[in-house]
Amino acid sequence: MALVGYARVSTRDQHPEAQTDALSAAGCEKVFVDHASGILAKRTALDEALGYLRAGDTLVITKLDRLGRSVRNLKALADELQSRQVGLRALSQGIDTTTPGGRLFFHMLAAIAEFEHDLIVERTVDGLAAARARGRMGGPRFKMTSTRIAQARSMYDAGLHTVQQIADTFGVSRPTIYRHLGTALPAPPKAAADTKSARPAEPAEGGSGPARGRRASVPAQQEAS
Repeated sequence: MALVGYARVSTRDQHPEAQTDALSAAGCEKVFVDHASGILAKRTALDEALGYLRAGDTLVITKLDRLGRSVRNLKALADELQSRQVGLRALSQGIDTTTPGGRLFFHMLAAIAEFEHDLIVERTVDGLAAARARGRMGGPRFKMTSTRIAQARSMYDAGLHTVQQIADTFGVSRPTIYRHLGTALPAPPKAAADTKSARPAEPAEGGSGPARGRRASVPAQQEAS
């Protein structure tokens, strides 16, 4: 008859020492540690612990939420252990399924937790139905309202802002701006300042531009004088 410990932390940045120390103090001769989220279906250390257990052994955990992904999963594991004549002990909750009172308390706790979960689901469904009846749909609120789309269009047409600057102004991405203004956007008109600052092209070397005509007329005027 052996006590086998199981500990779990959600990420590798978390430290399991608090759990492993408590399990060792409880007399566990071997402790398995998982570094994984509780919602993951596959937990290597838990599978190893279940394979290590024999009839008459007891699986020890610090809290029930370290073992099961959900209330249903926790109850299924407890039933599997019971069918294999393996006990389950949760140190924090004082649960020990090797005793009749411990088995009763565990099943009562699981039933209450499942009942609470069903109530939450029912209230959520009723709330969504009531919101839809008032014309409100679920989901996130869109940042780009019709007013903001019109403002973005005005900024783009003015030609004084880039698409990235418009996106930063409204706190959205460039694809969002393109999606609301149209995927094939025409090139924005140039600013008036750019038009005034443009320099005329100089004539090519040896050409007959206006400047060369003025330079050629100077000697003619001197000869006339």
